[in-house]
Amino acid sequence: MADSAEFRASRAGYSIPLSEIEKGSDTEPLKSDGPNPDDFPDGGLKAWSVVLGGCCCLFTSFGWINCIGIFQNYYQSHQLSNYPPSTIAWIPSTETFMMYAIAPVYGKVFDTYGPRPLLYFGTFAHVFGLMMTSLASKYYQFFLAQAVCSGMGASALFYAGTNPVGTWFFRKRALAFGIVSAGSSLSGCLLPIMIERLLPHLGFAWVMRVIAFIFLGLLMVAMCTLESRIAPTPKRVRFKEFVSPLREPAFLFNALGSFFFFWGVFLPFNFLILEAQHFGFSEGLATYLIAILNGTSVFGRVIPGWLGDRIGRFNIMIITTTSSMILVLALWIPARSHAAIITFAALYGFTSGTFVSMAPALVVQISKVQEIGVRTGTSFFIISTAGLTGNPIAGALITMDNGGYLYMQLFCGATMAVGASLIGVSRYAQAGWALKKV
Repeated sequence: MADSAEFRASRAGYSIPLSEIEKGSDTEPLKSDGPNPDDFPDGGLKAWSVVLGGCCCLFTSFGWINCIGIFQNYYQSHQLSNYPPSTIAWIPSTETFMMYAIAPVYGKVFDTYGPRPLLYFGTFAHVFGLMMTSLASKYYQFFLAQAVCSGMGASALFYAGTNPVGTWFFRKRALAFGIVSAGSSLSGCLLPIMIERLLPHLGFAWVMRVIAFIFLGLLMVAMCTLESRIAPTPKRVRFKEFVSPLREPAFLFNALGSFFFFWGVFLPFNFLILEAQHFGFSEGLATYLIAILNGTSVFGRVIPGWLGDRIGRFNIMIITTTSSMILVLALWIPARSHAAIITFAALYGFTSGTFVSMAPALVVQISKVQEIGVRTGTSFFIISTAGLTGNPIAGALITMDNGGYLYMQLFCGATMAVGASLIGVSRYAQAGWALKKV
């Protein structure tokens, strides 16, 4: 049985042979078809400095995406008040879409040239887009500057910050990804409070400029620290290398599960402020819900990552995605009081945070280290369509419900349930029903 599993792992190109998973050991020598764990530093000044650079990149990129729900609320009340919620939702949803849609291109750039080109382009496009957003006054200007230009730059920074980490860590890979991803949670915790406090004093335009300058400073730190351990190898672009991973059941079902889960996971981040105000929260207190979500998400990205390295990353992902779905259906839907909504924000921030930090680690676990960029790009491209359509669908469901949030919450819970189930199927494709480290 072990021999056949090992053969399947070799055919699929997994970086961790299934025979090792079945033995549940990180210390046994790997076969020739997988990397040697001893080749990975798994620590040291250089490796952890790469983690620091990745944190800076995710603070400025995915952390910005984590708090764009503020702009859904702000635009509805100010510059774009004459547009319906579903139309305004195309701005944050397109920005989220851009984070993933260009993943195959950025992944190939990373595998061929390393993180530097992504870092330089991303810094310019993201900062420039935010500066142009500060000057915008019409819908198309907000869309082009914030959703497209800034979104393209943030996406490049996301892959520049995450992909190198997998080349430096093996046994502590999920923990390293969790720490890097915690940078985005920290950003999502601090930025909403900063924006809410500065808006009355500086106005929208200067708040955007202040954020752009802060991001520029952090990205200069990333430029000094980010580096891939694997020397880039220029290769011709072949379409086949992007689609061939989909022939592997473990990869295919993990990508599909991530798609469905992503369809719902960010809806509370984007609409919880509006729903809280609907049930009597003041505007200031409602804004703090995003800070609470992202504050607990810091722990939800680091602690499960640490556990994932010990009891299995897929195992932890299944537990946390299922918990997120239960919280939406069992707590968010009936929540009406301040205490219930705040409790949901705190608990959901913890469980949902694991998905963002662990998703790259799962792809890396079932990939060859030389193909991290391309295979991550393929997986995230599939996720991107969920990011594009999730918010507009939610906005349309709110309109259909005459301003209520039940239809949107049911959609959120249902898609997350399907996603968690499909990630479970991916785990089954690797190790069956056995309780093992996967």
